[in-house]
Amino acid sequence: MTTPEAEQSQAEPAGAGTPGGAEVPAGGAEQGGEAQVTAEDDGRPPFSGEAENVGEGRPEARLERAVRAAEQALIEYEIAVETFRVEVDNFSRLHHQKLGPMYARLDELDAQIAEATAARTGDPEDIRKADEARARVMPMPGVEELFHGWMDGEGLFPEAAAMLTDQPVQPPQRVRPSDEARKLYRELARKAHPDLAQEEAERRRREEFITRVNAAYARGDEALLRELAEEWAAGPVPKEQGPTPAEELYARLEWLAQRKEMLTLVAKELEESAIGAMLRLAPEDPDRLLDEIAEQLLAQVAEREAELAALLG
Repeated sequence: MTTPEAEQSQAEPAGAGTPGGAEVPAGGAEQGGEAQVTAEDDGRPPFSGEAENVGEGRPEARLERAVRAAEQALIEYEIAVETFRVEVDNFSRLHHQKLGPMYARLDELDAQIAEATAARTGDPEDIRKADEARARVMPMPGVEELFHGWMDGEGLFPEAAAMLTDQPVQPPQRVRPSDEARKLYRELARKAHPDLAQEEAERRRREEFITRVNAAYARGDEALLRELAEEWAAGPVPKEQGPTPAEELYARLEWLAQRKEMLTLVAKELEESAIGAMLRLAPEDPDRLLDEIAEQLLAQVAEREAELAALLG
């Protein structure tokens, strides 16, 4: 098992830069999240041997090679991170399957010991500790069981919230659009109806616009209908001038660097997790680590059982 950073360093060939000196450092994310492009004089014309492929003399040539290098490095790093994530997930399942029952047994023994101690002493503090130990063992009911029919993924239904706070359940407000709102709506519907479009793109634009008009009219929002009328009168927004090839390449490099930085954070979280930390203790033989932990847990179970037997006498 290797961490993503280590696997990436092994996967990348020595001299990550491309011919002509363009390179993206392997630690681009850690160095401020920017892909670097450097140039060195190696005694031959720039881009020698590649001019036919990238276009000799084009200012974007070096950027194109840097983008290709950064893309390849990112692919290798993504593979390393995903591989490590799978290792962590697999080890987590094995850990739960093999050691979960032992942890559960220890928790149950701790609860029984606390209850036996409280029964013997009658001390309020011991009783409190026993209750807490038992609560840790008892399964918690799910949200669906507690609030069946009262809530959804967005939270409590309005009716349920009103009932829980002793508020009367209010019927939905009835909207009556004003005469002006009806007039605006009819005018917009006539002008912007999708059936008036001659091209598919224009039809989609009109459908999206009419959807907004319908929503405003349903709420009786006269002010918004006026804004929509002004928007339609102004006409479609002209297409913005696209970026230059160089700007697109710089944007691509920036995205690649941001993606690498995000993956670095994911890898760090995996490595610093409890399962990731355990994997680092025995990277070559994690199964042996599970066996060692199991032996320790079995010893603890035997100690707890002996302590409980002594309390119960």
